[in-house]
Amino acid sequence: MEKIRIANAPCSWGVLEFDFEAKEPEYEQVLREIQETGYIGTELGDWGFMPTDPNALRAAINAHELELVGAFVPVALAVADAHEPGKNAALRVAKLLKEAGYDDAFIVLADDNGSVTERTQHAGRIVEAQGLTDEQWQVFAQGAEAIANAVRESYGLRTVFHHHGAGYVETVNEVETFLKLTDPSSIGLCFDTGHYALGGGNPIKGLQKYIDRIWHVHFKDFDPSVAARLKDHRWDYFDAVRHGIFCELGKGNVDFHAAFEILEQSGYEGWIVVEQDVLPGMGRPKVYAAKNRAYLQRLGI
Repeated sequence: MEKIRIANAPCSWGVLEFDFEAKEPEYEQVLREIQETGYIGTELGDWGFMPTDPNALRAAINAHELELVGAFVPVALAVADAHEPGKNAALRVAKLLKEAGYDDAFIVLADDNGSVTERTQHAGRIVEAQGLTDEQWQVFAQGAEAIANAVRESYGLRTVFHHHGAGYVETVNEVETFLKLTDPSSIGLCFDTGHYALGGGNPIKGLQKYIDRIWHVHFKDFDPSVAARLKDHRWDYFDAVRHGIFCELGKGNVDFHAAFEILEQSGYEGWIVVEQDVLPGMGRPKVYAAKNRAYLQRLGI
């Protein structure tokens, strides 16, 4: 078995945790197209997108010769009252993964991105005054750790935190603060190259800096020309996605060859999940997925 394997995710087909009026594709289509475009794994997508019965889920994934590698769980971690329902949501997902036989899959924990107007409106151009206070940071970090510990104790699964635009952990400094405030034995980092760039960071430097904390990786490209327009037009996060800020791999400014070399040289033995976030009904996801896989293959990945 190869040390590093390549997956895709339902978000590349517009299956997102946000509420949109546009219709999402059916999960059978997404799984079929992930397989047909050359990937060998998938993430779960929003709760209820795929079957929530473990036997049915396993059958659906197996039908397309894929592995299930992670499941995204958003929680408003800066709000103490959200921790208990957030923990219950994470445990519900972890139970499904465990009972379906995916013992190595991650809970991909994130802030409840897109739920705070100021952060959503200013994604990609966040300033320090729009961040958390010291007290809020303590609440945020303690909530994340508590959820990760509950998942591990109940089902033996590991949790990674996903820094993300339109949430409270977007910028380089916010990623740094989160990692300093949390126990590296309890929660790892899901490093996303595109979101790190959106937060003002250099993804290669970020990978190098945090490689010992990185348990899961998302390969996402970032278009600096769209980022410039985002700032000029004061677009919000969803406007930026709609205009293609997360572009096809190789068309933005992320050096994926260097990123892969860092992972390989570090001894990373996990998944790279290719993601090209689109809104429901936007673009041609299967075509994008095929081009993205072909691009990585040209790089020897």
